[in-house]
Amino acid sequence: MQIINKIFRLEKVYIFFISFLLFIIIFSTTFLQANTFKVTDIEISSPFELNFKKSSVIDDGFRTSFSNLLSMITTSGDKNKIQKISIQEIKSMIDSFTISNEKFINNEYFAKLETSFNKKKVLTFLERKGIFPSIPIKNKVLLVPIIVDTETDKIYLFNNNIFYEKWNSINKNYQLLEYLLPSEDIEDLNNIQKVSRSIEAYDFSNLIEKYDLKDYIIVIIYKNNKEIKILSKINLNDSLKINNKKFVKLNLENYEDFNKILKNLKNIYEDEWKKNNEINTSIKLPLTISVSSKDYGKILKLENTLNNFDLISEFYILKFDSQSIQYKIIYNGSPKTFLNDMSNKDFDVVTENNIWKIK
Repeated sequence: MQIINKIFRLEKVYIFFISFLLFIIIFSTTFLQANTFKVTDIEISSPFELNFKKSSVIDDGFRTSFSNLLSMITTSGDKNKIQKISIQEIKSMIDSFTISNEKFINNEYFAKLETSFNKKKVLTFLERKGIFPSIPIKNKVLLVPIIVDTETDKIYLFNNNIFYEKWNSINKNYQLLEYLLPSEDIEDLNNIQKVSRSIEAYDFSNLIEKYDLKDYIIVIIYKNNKEIKILSKINLNDSLKINNKKFVKLNLENYEDFNKILKNLKNIYEDEWKKNNEINTSIKLPLTISVSSKDYGKILKLENTLNNFDLISEFYILKFDSQSIQYKIIYNGSPKTFLNDMSNKDFDVVTENNIWKIK
């Protein structure tokens, strides 16, 4: 009888391990994409000549893709620190890529490239460079550009305002901020024109409240024949920053000059947003969390959640048995932040024997 009981227990353990291994295999396939930075819609092309090499065209696409990724997750100043990187090092951080829409037109090759970069390898690369990356979170902001002609003392909010007309004319897919400009309201224009001499102290709250956006940027452009001064009031995540820029020998009516100013301002605003979402990769907090091994649904939800936490640099199964699975997590933040993140994902975490446990 004892032998039969032992065989029965061994059979249960065997079934558990087989089931668990199948679950892990299915999971690892399902959530592969969660560990990557994906860069899409990169157009690649090259003349189709005798020395045409498709691999070289793709390599150029990888360089562009990596540059766009850096533009998305690092500030402009930090990106400038990365001057030289070989194609071999870029390719070492790529998990997969796909090529689509291949075609030949007038002896020229065209295609679109989509590249998935390994998130852990990219973050390690930036850490070696002493660069803290940012979580690539998209955000919609209200932007109010106002031109003040200091020679005529006139204010332009809508008409004759190139910033209002052309602000969204040049957008890059790696930019995180999406800009909403106010609708042409004559009441807003009249109110602002009344305070032309004290525009910097004007309370824009009545205008801002018309739009269901908590973040906004007020841009006041002072121009004359000699220079352009720009004051930006940048309110992101309830934090107000003031930025002043001065441009000389530039003409707003000149296309290249205007684009230079526009690019400069958008870099400033993108950088401020990224600073709000910076990951301090020098913090490597080890955490241990346990979940019942019998609740496959909860395991699946937990691992999906951990995969999508940007502040988690890595996690792995520390040990498991028929009762529970323990995960070791390396977290780029504080325990309080981690618990808040878990609570926001509807996980109830308690402490038992110095181990966090999901109820």
